[in-house]
Amino acid sequence: MGGSHVKERIDICIAGAGLGGLAAGALLSQKGYNVEIFEKEKILGGRALSLDGNKLTLEEYISILHRFETYIPFSVPSLEEIFEKRMLEGYQIDLGFHLLESGSRSTIGRVMKKLGEETDISGTRLGYIENGEFVFPFISCLSPIDIVRAIPRTLSLLFARPPTLASLDKVPMSETIEKYGKGKLGLALELTSRLITTANDLSIISTGETFRVMRNLLHGEKAVGYPRKGIGTLAENFAAVFKKHGGKIHLGRKVEEIMVDDGIAKGVIVEGEMKEFDVIISNVPIQNLFSIVPEKKFPPTWVKKIKGLKGTGSLCAYYSLKKVDRKLVGKSLVFIERDIDIEGGDALGMIDFQTADPHTRLSPKNRYLIQAYIICSPEEARNAKKVEMLRNILDKWVEKISPNFMEDMDWAIYPTTWHLDGVAKTIDNEKPPSKTPIKNLYLVGDCVASTGVGMNCAVDSAIHLVQIEINKNFVFV
Repeated sequence: MGGSHVKERIDICIAGAGLGGLAAGALLSQKGYNVEIFEKEKILGGRALSLDGNKLTLEEYISILHRFETYIPFSVPSLEEIFEKRMLEGYQIDLGFHLLESGSRSTIGRVMKKLGEETDISGTRLGYIENGEFVFPFISCLSPIDIVRAIPRTLSLLFARPPTLASLDKVPMSETIEKYGKGKLGLALELTSRLITTANDLSIISTGETFRVMRNLLHGEKAVGYPRKGIGTLAENFAAVFKKHGGKIHLGRKVEEIMVDDGIAKGVIVEGEMKEFDVIISNVPIQNLFSIVPEKKFPPTWVKKIKGLKGTGSLCAYYSLKKVDRKLVGKSLVFIERDIDIEGGDALGMIDFQTADPHTRLSPKNRYLIQAYIICSPEEARNAKKVEMLRNILDKWVEKISPNFMEDMDWAIYPTTWHLDGVAKTIDNEKPPSKTPIKNLYLVGDCVASTGVGMNCAVDSAIHLVQIEINKNFVFV
């Protein structure tokens, strides 16, 4: 069996019910493993939350945001007035800005198909805002000259074998763009690399990782999508499959400690009670791992690396509008604010009108919900002056394509977070593999080395964990 653990029944514990944990649980339970998920919150999904404006109170909203390292520096009118006048009734509000790869061949699409489930996800290509107008899709603005220039090197990278891309993981995109990205092609590389990493500084973004994601997008899929009725439906769908195959979810029950004996994870302590498991999977933010496993249980070099990992930040915006130009509905548009006092010098942002499509059912009749965000570092997300600057930039770009939108606005909420993605996908911030130095202890989520960013990375990490690590090391009699 090549060292595999052979047993009649494999008992697996997952700590955390984020998308990575739920996807792993659904895949494992489908294969016949006995799986239990413990989640400290009383809600599913981790950061992939959609909050019901009909039920949400101001106190609950602020509390949830605080627990996920997010706060509201600005709103129009004040948050107190928004809740006092029940202005969120009929809306589903995400915890933060969310989009995902779209289509049946996307990461989430493939997993759902494997699980025999379908999720209603809209899809669109990306447009680019320039000089108050937008080009949609952006690829249409590439001239024949741009494309010809791309052939010698860029196209070969798109279809390169894994070892070739691996050799480019430490090559910064700034260098690649300087060498091969001429004309609009350079802009396309710049946009894509920032989008997939949620980082502005091209000098720390990996060329290899950028081309891996770009290759996925060439499979005919629309670049980004959004689920009907909010991002929280993804968690609900994974949970439904998980439960259908016998999985158990314990909400409001925190894994207080993962028990490790002689370098092997043996079980967990929940509410003071020891529970034995053959495999333990952590879906908690990796920066919090040592709060449930004493760091002395790991090699010092591994601890040092994990403690040095950084997340990503952003300022988001949710706008409720009375009317929206029909040509914008269903589209996702990106922009770059040049030469500002921010890491990387330029800031990439996105304004998403998919959420304005009535099909998504995110807003009441005759109202349109727009979501937007602009990338910043975690440190900048905590800086009041930087956040105020970014808020003004977001409003400015919305007004460029929707003039006088302020006059059509019912309300606006601006969440800022310094932990948008668990670990930034950058050269100097290498994500760890799912397998830890402790035997039978694994990681899952957007903190793990996987393809994509955010939710896509989290779900892809679950695929890798189940197919490579669990199936290889644990088999049934």
